[in-house]
Amino acid sequence: MISLATALKPPSPLAGRLAGQSLLFALGEGTFMTGSAVFFTQIVGLRAAEVGLGLTIAGIASFLAAYPMGKLVDRFGPKRCWAVSAAGQAAAFTLWPFIDSFAGYVGMAVLMEVVGALGGAAHGAYTIDVLPQEERVQSRAYMYSALNLGFTLGSVVGGVALAFDSDAVLQAVPWFTSAVFLVNAAAILRLPNASHDDRTPEERKVKVAGPGPLRNVGWMASTFFVGVLWTNQVLLNIVIPLWLVEETDAPRVLLAFLFGTNTVMCILLPMAAARGVRDVPTALRAIRFSTGFFVLSCVITLYTHDTVGWVTIALVWLGHITVTGAELYLSAASWSFEAELMDPRRRGEYQGAAELSGTLGKVWAPALYTFLALSWGEMGWLVIAAIIVVAAAGLHWSVRPARAFLDRQGVDPSLGAPDREPEAAGTPVPPPTFDATQ
Repeated sequence: MISLATALKPPSPLAGRLAGQSLLFALGEGTFMTGSAVFFTQIVGLRAAEVGLGLTIAGIASFLAAYPMGKLVDRFGPKRCWAVSAAGQAAAFTLWPFIDSFAGYVGMAVLMEVVGALGGAAHGAYTIDVLPQEERVQSRAYMYSALNLGFTLGSVVGGVALAFDSDAVLQAVPWFTSAVFLVNAAAILRLPNASHDDRTPEERKVKVAGPGPLRNVGWMASTFFVGVLWTNQVLLNIVIPLWLVEETDAPRVLLAFLFGTNTVMCILLPMAAARGVRDVPTALRAIRFSTGFFVLSCVITLYTHDTVGWVTIALVWLGHITVTGAELYLSAASWSFEAELMDPRRRGEYQGAAELSGTLGKVWAPALYTFLALSWGEMGWLVIAAIIVVAAAGLHWSVRPARAFLDRQGVDPSLGAPDREPEAAGTPVPPPTFDATQ
């Protein structure tokens, strides 16, 4: 029997350190997010509509900043940009208690999103760059568990702050988050350099030859389809809760147990879901599992419209478990796609491009899914399931041209950049074998 200590052991010491960074980030972010609605309305003095509008504007800014931030990561190195982002967010959080207008709120929200976009691209590029190929997926799964644990702890800290019902305590929440992010920035600087961090200033000025990710139609399509598959979060956080309240006889308190179940599963099970995912073919197999769980969740949930009592409660809970299964297997597959389908010379740029197309793949889902489920009923749930099946099929197609694009550049994503450009070499570079049908 595997002991708890063995189950909690990281795949490697480096994975353990990276998991610590994930926990710190989520602790700070989760603390502020838990009390943010009260903070913005009670301390900043905003109306609810203004909070929503500001978040929308900030989301647009993040979308527009994703690609240029990714290029900055490639230019200056992922660890450096990751640390700068964490320190920048720490500095920005200290300003929140002094914001007292809608204009100031929007400016701060935009700043936070842009700095966060830099950190997101840098974090993704760094982890792929620094982790050995055979450890990438399991290490990312371990980090995902730590991330969810951090958000859970953050929600507890934020909840305690709210329980005091004190403006002074609420004003201290951004300071707490700032301190956590500052510790995180210092810890990031103590991590080992990735290969892109060791380049000289002269090497950073050299432009990588060949087309970038925006020309890689397969990559842009793949990340779009992955974005569509990530709409399982819309089902999890919006549609199923609304369906429970509006269309079933289940007690509303069940929502707390649903989200608690999701949290526990996302802390304990990511490494189990990621086991066996090591390359694109095995990642596509995980996508099929994820799609199956998503469709099963839709079928189970639509059936609760006509059930009563404990049957409804059990089925809604089971529907939440299955959509969480979709999340876990999709996470494992996504990490493998990132490692196997990005040009290693442009990982930051590829991360930024993925943010663009991935956002387009899911930004429409809250409105559409809510309409389909609550207006079309059972048929709407089947349409939602069909959307995911089509996206999964599209992803199985798109990974082929994504990898073929890299083959034409003569790069192997799992090994790093080639020593010379294929165009300048005396003989053509044979493409690595790749079979997406396995």
